[in-house]
Amino acid sequence: MKKNIGFISTRFSGTDGVTLEASKWAQVLKDMGHACYWFAGQLDKDPASSMLVPEAFFQDEKNIWINARILGHKRRDHTVTDTIQDVKNRLKKHIREFVQRFNIDLIIPQNALTIPMHVPLGMAVTEVIAETQIPTIAHHHDFYWERTRFSVNAVNDYLRMAFPPNLPGMEHVVINSAAQEELALRTGCSSIIIPNILDFENPPRVSSSTRPAIRTELGFEKDDIVFLQPTRIVQRKGIEHALNLVRELGNPHFKLLISHEAGDEGYEYAEWLKREAKDMGVDLRLLTTSMRDPWNDNHVKKPARSLLDIYPCADFVTYPSLYEGFGNAFLEAVYFHKPVLINRYATFVRDIEPKGFDLIAMDGFLTEKTVDQVRSVLQSPPRIERMVRHNFEVAAKHYSYAVLRRWLNTLMVNFFGFESG
Repeated sequence: MKKNIGFISTRFSGTDGVTLEASKWAQVLKDMGHACYWFAGQLDKDPASSMLVPEAFFQDEKNIWINARILGHKRRDHTVTDTIQDVKNRLKKHIREFVQRFNIDLIIPQNALTIPMHVPLGMAVTEVIAETQIPTIAHHHDFYWERTRFSVNAVNDYLRMAFPPNLPGMEHVVINSAAQEELALRTGCSSIIIPNILDFENPPRVSSSTRPAIRTELGFEKDDIVFLQPTRIVQRKGIEHALNLVRELGNPHFKLLISHEAGDEGYEYAEWLKREAKDMGVDLRLLTTSMRDPWNDNHVKKPARSLLDIYPCADFVTYPSLYEGFGNAFLEAVYFHKPVLINRYATFVRDIEPKGFDLIAMDGFLTEKTVDQVRSVLQSPPRIERMVRHNFEVAAKHYSYAVLRRWLNTLMVNFFGFESG
């Protein structure tokens, strides 16, 4: 039985992890016979199936004003409370309109009830759910208690209310086992773990002309070895380790490419990386054009390039993150058959490493042994081929669309008493 599914977040645009994962969920739900609709403050979805409300964007002027007065402070002025309530009430009206316009049967808040980048939006979604009892799958990517920037705040009452709420008729989905335990401990909410996924049932198809054409377009020479850092430019991604790796390898043909722009958490780190690269003598390239979501199949105007174009250009992927809720870029590198250097962040050690991937790993700092391992792998195409084939097979078993499809069928049965296609 077809259901109308409403995705809600502050943003469904670009290539951040929440946007990418929401697009994959939507793709699986559509394959199961459902229709998907979108509500956010920034959108690159088809207007015919979406509702754009700029005030819901976390970088909306009023929300920036609110965050400046609630983050890093323990006390809030009554004018801040009044503003939060005003914005919340306006957003509630928009959400109710969204539900009515598209006859929504089930909503999936994507991180909107998880990390308080937009407090009024989370409160609005919570109150709509409480008032309507609409079936809800709250998809949580990274909780506020996992980020130091939210540790001192003036809205603990609102965080306990809505980030996330404990309401009847709501299913909680987390992406790692530590989050599942902390959620239960802090809120009493039970949850299921659905890891990030990719369409391993359909391997990527890359034409023989794509790689050289895009490498030339990006300014690389034929003999260059491209190290791809496929992440946003934020400090917790540990990009300085990738710089150190390229420097230590000491080959002028080794170049580092960062695939995403800076912006969500400021530009200071990006500027620091540029200075460090210059001092180290590392050829650092930053993509200056915005990237589109490759799993967004809506026919709307998009940037010309997606991650599907960038990965084939790489010879090696660096992923030295200090913290990740799961690790989209890791899965993408495996999907595109690339050898990977990974920092053993907590979720990787607990949830991913036991699956048996063949990777080059570091433990918080780059050693000479690790550099030698990278050099050795790059000099051995047969070794690379064995690594990437093995990793693809492991990922296909644990992180394919089939895994998500099984869980969504289970949730649909819980809500509606039937199994989807």
